[in-house]
Amino acid sequence: MLSRHELANAIRALSMDAVQRANSGHPGAPMGMADIAEVLWNDFLKHNPNNPNWDNRDRFVMSNGHGSMLVYALLHLTGYDLNIEEIKNFRQLHSKTPGHPEYGYAPGIETTTGPLGQGLANAVGMALAESILAAKFNKEEFDIVNHHTYVTVGDGCLMEGISHEASSLAGTLGLGKLITIYDSNQISIDGDVAGWFTENIPGRFESYGWHVIKNVDGHNPKEIKRAIENAIQNLNQPSIICCNTVIGWGSPNKAGKESCHGAPLGDEEIRLTREKISWQHEPFVIPDEYYSAWDAKSRGKKLENEWQEKFKSYEKKYPELAAEYKRRIKGQLPGNWDNIVQKHIDLTVKKSESIASRKASQNTIEAFAKVLPEMIGGSADLTGSNLTNWSGSIVIDNKNKNGNYIAYGVREFAMAAVNSGIALHKGFIPYSGTFLMFSEYARNALRMSALMKIQNIFVFTHDSIGLGEDGPTHQAVEQAATLRLMPNMSLWRPCDAVESAIAWQAAIERREGPTSLLFSRQNLKHINRTESQINNIKRGGYTLIEGADDPELIIIATGSEVEIAVNVAIELNSVNRKVRVVSMPSTNVFDKQDWDYQETVLPFSCLSRVAIEAGVTDYWKKYIGLGGLALGVDNFGESAPAKNVFEYFGLTENNLKKVIGDYLVSMETNKD
Repeated sequence: MLSRHELANAIRALSMDAVQRANSGHPGAPMGMADIAEVLWNDFLKHNPNNPNWDNRDRFVMSNGHGSMLVYALLHLTGYDLNIEEIKNFRQLHSKTPGHPEYGYAPGIETTTGPLGQGLANAVGMALAESILAAKFNKEEFDIVNHHTYVTVGDGCLMEGISHEASSLAGTLGLGKLITIYDSNQISIDGDVAGWFTENIPGRFESYGWHVIKNVDGHNPKEIKRAIENAIQNLNQPSIICCNTVIGWGSPNKAGKESCHGAPLGDEEIRLTREKISWQHEPFVIPDEYYSAWDAKSRGKKLENEWQEKFKSYEKKYPELAAEYKRRIKGQLPGNWDNIVQKHIDLTVKKSESIASRKASQNTIEAFAKVLPEMIGGSADLTGSNLTNWSGSIVIDNKNKNGNYIAYGVREFAMAAVNSGIALHKGFIPYSGTFLMFSEYARNALRMSALMKIQNIFVFTHDSIGLGEDGPTHQAVEQAATLRLMPNMSLWRPCDAVESAIAWQAAIERREGPTSLLFSRQNLKHINRTESQINNIKRGGYTLIEGADDPELIIIATGSEVEIAVNVAIELNSVNRKVRVVSMPSTNVFDKQDWDYQETVLPFSCLSRVAIEAGVTDYWKKYIGLGGLALGVDNFGESAPAKNVFEYFGLTENNLKKVIGDYLVSMETNKD
């Protein structure tokens, strides 16, 4: 019978061989964490390699994602669909084993990690999702939602600020099924962390309200097992197991040194390591007895079958709850969803209210959340400004997980990453709010949502210089443009309540990526539309004022600037000019429309184009061309009442008329 250390050595061998073959990677972390991983995966982790998406599996997240060969080796050894050829293709083009774990590539990868600390925040979201679903669906005799979230972190993860934000929140909420394993090897890329990371980690986590298990020998299976058992027993606090390890354990000359952190060991060092750990096998050769000892398919099948039998009994006794649970886990919208949306849009049109789009957003949340209990919202301490709550909001806290609203506190980065974890868990449509300016604090988490192509809705209010007196530090200028440039991010900047409702509809129906919804602080005038125009809002851009079939000028506008464009166009058209106004609430969506539709909105025959948006202007050149004109804000704003700031930057009807007049004269002169 193979010993635990022998089983762990299979991880070490695969890790050092794959990194060496790729001539790139991080062998130190998986070699140092192999003993911890062996105990966790063989003695505790509840999972099924036959079905990586089993609802009630334990989640395993490697926040220190540079050590990705650890999780790839574990998935391969335990029987997931990740063959040895994929291990050999580590870090190669289109392999299932990219340099850092990527969601959607290898089966069993729960989230994309690499930017340190974010995996921890994702894990907080997964644990929070589990606790909320359990509170909603479990009955005394049926714990159909009952699993743990395990996350490994390294020194680097705990240096990152997001680890403070996420861990503080987890402790406050008492997420007892979150177990963090701290790989304390005291080495980072620059060497021994004693020069830049000396804080008392156990004391820090105790101050967060965590259950702290100190001084575990990360190479002693008995100590590791005892620590995990201790953590599992505490259901009232998240746990952190502080494991002392040696990076690159087994390497005679590089163990404990930064030289094995982010570079291959080298052929000679690998030969010496094989001798030291008594690994007699050729590269990528794992004997059958090791595969048999690691194989988790039979146990996983048994665990899932037992859960399925329990769920069948649950379904008989609580059919409505069971049906709702399955609908939510599958991500299906209610059968009457289209009617619900249409009813709200019709009511919004009928009211014809001139209100801030942030208020229109709240009205839409009110309408949709009543029929979508999977909507779970929150705000980074700006609920009264973001208006992300509604009449049925129930704040989740340490004592009550059966809610739908998260008070995130001033933690924008963690908020976005935690919501990604909630989305990855399944069963929810997460949304969160802050000022558009503070999307900058959350930027990398937004990018990770987009990279993973998961549904995560960001409510960004106070979307421009319309913020007013708070000034340049709070006025969003470049944020809309840069978010539009983020691959797979869908962005909407609606101009009134009707466009706001349809933007929300699009965000809820979009399951293949995140959505940023940009809303105003100031009131926006209701704009009358035909039924056809309302239907075309969902296409991202549409003709709002026709002017003529062959316009001499097209004005493209978004958000609060649409009203300015409409009023100017109406005035110019009244004196026989031919000016079209295009409202472009979502450039990303418009760009995906067929060419024929795009041509009807922005005909190539009309190259005289003006774009107006209270933000940087460069982005609009793709729509107006080099000969077009963009009116916007190309510096960081000013502190003053919103009306004065708009006047200062020329975002007014009078200035737009003047600009258009001068522009048309210049265009006619150029023709001559």
